[in-house]
Amino acid sequence: VAFAYNSGETVLKDVSFTARQGEVTALVGPSGGGKTTVSRLATRFWDSQKGRITVGGMDISKIDPEKLMSLYSIVFQDVTLFDNTILENIRLGRKNATDEEVLAAARLANCDEFAEKLPDKWNTPIGENGCALSGGERQRISIARAFLKDAPIILLDEATASLDVENETLIQTALSRLIQKKTVLIIAHRMRTVVGADEIVVLSDGIVAEHGSPDALYARNGLYTHMVKLQTDSQ
Repeated sequence: VAFAYNSGETVLKDVSFTARQGEVTALVGPSGGGKTTVSRLATRFWDSQKGRITVGGMDISKIDPEKLMSLYSIVFQDVTLFDNTILENIRLGRKNATDEEVLAAARLANCDEFAEKLPDKWNTPIGENGCALSGGERQRISIARAFLKDAPIILLDEATASLDVENETLIQTALSRLIQKKTVLIIAHRMRTVVGADEIVVLSDGIVAEHGSPDALYARNGLYTHMVKLQTDSQ
């Protein structure tokens, strides 16, 4: 697959990999290497200029967009929230869900930890784009939506980099519940979150520089090893 923005800046030159069903595939690599672009192309937010993207063997450009979106649960860094209650914001994951189902999903995402403390609990309005909530709380609403939707494929932009430790722990626990028995594509910024992945794809300068299991890649002493060591040293 190749992709360039209208500005003419080429982001992906020649990228091929398979995210296998039921496995966790992690995308890692330097900033600007094309990780986020891959997830946007998979969901057809944009179309690639060359190559093709298939889900279960079907070319996504030939799948009805609504049908395609029903296959994905997306947890990205920029969560879109509406000036409504916590309950209704989570219900967007599946419009016809009962209150019980919404609450069950919310608890799996650790939303009860903050919602129960609010004046109107689950019926508390959260303000324009969730301005009354912290980043970690907004993230958990996004994860709760994904639980409620229960789609077979999960796209995650690991967005814990800016969170405090307590929030990060709550989110990591919620995510580890969410991805069980699913096909997962995770954009990883922190190397320690990918040690449990089945396959790591290292994107650099618009190509797949390396790919393989975490242990095999680490042993190769290439770009992935370098990134792991850099982060371990800085900690």
